[in-house]
Amino acid sequence: MSKAKQTEAKVAILKGKEAEDKVLEYIRKMNRPFGAVDVSANLKGAVPKATTQKIMVALAEKGDLVQKIYGKTTFFVANQADLEDMPSEKLAALETEIKRIDDENKALGAEVKSIGAELGKLKSTPTDKELAAEVENAATAVQKARAHLEPLRTGTPLISAEETAQLDTEWTRWRNEWVRRRKVFNTFWSLATDALAPQQAAELGEDLGIEVDTPEHATVERGQLCATGSVLGKRRR
Repeated sequence: MSKAKQTEAKVAILKGKEAEDKVLEYIRKMNRPFGAVDVSANLKGAVPKATTQKIMVALAEKGDLVQKIYGKTTFFVANQADLEDMPSEKLAALETEIKRIDDENKALGAEVKSIGAELGKLKSTPTDKELAAEVENAATAVQKARAHLEPLRTGTPLISAEETAQLDTEWTRWRNEWVRRRKVFNTFWSLATDALAPQQAAELGEDLGIEVDTPEHATVERGQLCATGSVLGKRRR
């Protein structure tokens, strides 16, 4: 048998006047509405449910309790006229105590809010392990940057003559290819849109997803980079 069952088995069952006094004492002490089931449960079964109901009805008939019926539920509450009036001094003391506790609650609430905000900051702060990783990453980035800067400090060329020549060759090759393809496109586009108004030709190009040169492209075309006879490598050197 469990400890809970052993404890329940030790509760003495009250009867008669003793049970009536116990029920009345409990309801007056709590001073709020109760049903028979709640009173019996709160008394740990010392007064059975059926007996509790009978006792509360009898106490209501004697005027010790007031019976209230809400639909199919019956509640009983201590007759307020029988309760002892509380002296004004005690009421004042209770009000002072309530105010003190309320002030303490407000202070504790403000402290909890402050601690919560501080906790939020701490949670958003990197841990020691995360900081160590960030420091290591930063050190690696600095080392790479210094390695890139070293040739500039020593005056070492960043690109060899062979690489420069290769770039010149590639630049000339692909620029000529681009010029050729643009010329082919312009020829066929002119044939295709010859019978269309400029606005219709523009709408057709938009529908087909054709991208024309932007003003930036035109500026580059007019610049020294694309001037006839210019060489990329010569300008770089």
